[in-house]
Amino acid sequence: MLLGLPDTLARWPWPRRINPCDDEASAESKAWFKSFRTITPAKQATFDRCKCGRLAALVYPDATKDELRSACDLMRLFYVIDEETDELDAARTQELANIVVDAIRNPENARPDGEPIVGEIARQFWVRASARATTVGKARFLDEWARYTSAVVEQSRDRDEGRIRTVDEYFPLRRYTMGLMPCYAFAMINSDLPLEVPDLPIFHHLRRCLTDIMILDHDMLSFPKEYTAGDLNHNVIPLVMHEQQIDIQSAISWLEAEHSRLVDEFFELWPKVSSLTFGPDAVGNAVAAYVDHLINWPRANECWSFENERYFGKDGLRIKQENRVVDLQVKDSKIIF
Repeated sequence: MLLGLPDTLARWPWPRRINPCDDEASAESKAWFKSFRTITPAKQATFDRCKCGRLAALVYPDATKDELRSACDLMRLFYVIDEETDELDAARTQELANIVVDAIRNPENARPDGEPIVGEIARQFWVRASARATTVGKARFLDEWARYTSAVVEQSRDRDEGRIRTVDEYFPLRRYTMGLMPCYAFAMINSDLPLEVPDLPIFHHLRRCLTDIMILDHDMLSFPKEYTAGDLNHNVIPLVMHEQQIDIQSAISWLEAEHSRLVDEFFELWPKVSSLTFGPDAVGNAVAAYVDHLINWPRANECWSFENERYFGKDGLRIKQENRVVDLQVKDSKIIF
């Protein structure tokens, strides 16, 4: 079955940007991660195809080399948590969540003997990342990190119970399991931006809108791989198919329409966001940097999805540049669950 993947960001005016320190920072992070010897050579090869460093370089194009190195480490930490929890039940996922939250909260403490290595990975990441972080920057990240891990536990609980969420139930959970909220906070880790500023309703609205845009893009672009692998536990497309009793291409059409609605919503919101002013100048500059980071994400996420080799192998750029059509090995185009 040929599956068309619409160009959902055709109207998005912000272009691809990449950090010039991409190769250097990614290589350092890769060597650091391999030093833990946490995964088999086969899994390491699969992991390398994800190009975590490239994602960090696209998401944080203005970061210094040291900041980008820590961002690369963060992307690798997300990967380890995802791999470790994929097949764990909720109780064991909670144990792992407790470990990585404690490692971030108390990086000065050595990790206990016999603990899963992800605790030490998280601790070392945070020691480096927080070296120049502000008090408010650290507090913001820690808060979002705890929310992210709680959502991962909730996802495991869904798996235990065989729960099929409605589309409306899916988005509130997916906004956190995708890991975007800690990434937004990480962009401001060295900033004195007051905690109450990102908590203003207009920024809540902006983050929700952008996050939902990226959920739809991610779920669409990862769907062919996940469908072939039979891994459809956390993707909106099979949920729409199940809820509306429609086939795959019809679900893609639904996604395209919903994505377009969200882009419209963003463009209605954007003039209000871009006209905001804050004083003194330091706060205004921090807000501008925060907003710039947020609006860069959708393009960065889309570009990485085609540039890594996890979703489309080595054909990603060709598929993106040609007709965005993939050959889906169909099992059943109507019944997923």
